[in-house]
Amino acid sequence: MSIFNSKSKENSATVFPKHGPLDKNGKEILLSVKNIDITFGKKENAVKAVQNVSFDIYKGETFSLVGESGSGKTTVGRAVIRVNPLAGGEILYKGVRISGKISRTLDREVIRNIQMVFQDPAASLNDRATVDYIISEGLYNFHLYTSKADRQQKVEKMIHEVGLLPEHLTRYPHEFSGGQRQRIGIARAMVMEPELVVADEPISALDVSIRAQVLNLMKKFQREKEITYLFIAHDLSVVRFISDRIGVIYKGKIVEIAESEELFNFPLHPYTHSLISAIPIPDPKLEKNKVLYTYDPSIHDYSQEEPELIDIGHNHFVYGSKKEIEEYRAIRDKNEPVKSITINFSGSDSMHDVQAAAPSEDEIQLPPVHDTGSFLYKLVSFFLPILGLIAAFIFKRVNYIRNYKACKKGAIAGLITLGVIILLFLLLILLAVI
Repeated sequence: MSIFNSKSKENSATVFPKHGPLDKNGKEILLSVKNIDITFGKKENAVKAVQNVSFDIYKGETFSLVGESGSGKTTVGRAVIRVNPLAGGEILYKGVRISGKISRTLDREVIRNIQMVFQDPAASLNDRATVDYIISEGLYNFHLYTSKADRQQKVEKMIHEVGLLPEHLTRYPHEFSGGQRQRIGIARAMVMEPELVVADEPISALDVSIRAQVLNLMKKFQREKEITYLFIAHDLSVVRFISDRIGVIYKGKIVEIAESEELFNFPLHPYTHSLISAIPIPDPKLEKNKVLYTYDPSIHDYSQEEPELIDIGHNHFVYGSKKEIEEYRAIRDKNEPVKSITINFSGSDSMHDVQAAAPSEDEIQLPPVHDTGSFLYKLVSFFLPILGLIAAFIFKRVNYIRNYKACKKGAIAGLITLGVIILLFLLLILLAVI
């Protein structure tokens, strides 16, 4: 039986189809944002926060929306979960319109299928509720369990999957660290088994040391549960690590969309160029002499014609006038990576600018997943110190610093212990001879 009637397919839908529409390349479009405008305030006080934004998100991918503070990233994300109403355009989920007025049944389906992980893990959790209730709230509201035992099993399984313990379920959010609270927020979203998760800067409030853990956790859920992410962030180095495609937004307008490596190798719009040039370089000497590229909107002349977001090939969309689009296309057709960072090697008053290509993934990515510094490395190195020193040398060469330090400490401790044992043995032999 069809889920639509003949009057209006979009307005009368009560459930979503199993699959969304396919694009020209055969990819399933899970979410489609079409020419949306979002306005705050009324009449002369009205502010248009988002203008004519369009993009598609394919099933199973991570689509990142990046830009500086106030660019409209979170506003778009909150529109997807129906918090911010649209002044124009529409949002489709699996080909069904979810923006504007929809039926109560479809609204519940949206909540069930689209979850959000918030930026501030402290503010997004109810301090008066236990972790058990926080994670179970969606299960209660949508009756996604058959019995009390079934609910408890689902909650305990989820708390284990995010790296926490069952005894944590009886505690309250204020008893946890920031990283643990964010894991609780992720568990709350994932227990609903959503198809799309809007992650609004989920790691920006966390310490650098645990950001990789949260990102790896999100990637784990994506692999195991085929979850699709709309990842909102301003840190391009993190975005490159996690994204399949990236959309760059400036003052409420999308200025560039491309696959992750394509965007970093060919940042064509000047604003994208400026964002990449601001990525910190791990080498302090290079970072000190780096020249930031500052975006100046006045370089564009849109008095004669309206700019558009155009596909210039390679699934790369850029916003500009016809003249600018032709220039961007010519640069891309050369197929030579665009150098986006300038290092000033001025030893005196003279200036010598050297163009450096955008940092490679190895330079800007988070610590390797397996660089844990596990106690096992120390233990093995302690009993086999020579092997531990060799392992430490290898780990240092491949930049696994935590593993290197663990092997080094274990090997040194093992050699000292071995030296003490040999010394005691020699003293015993000497005493026996005397």
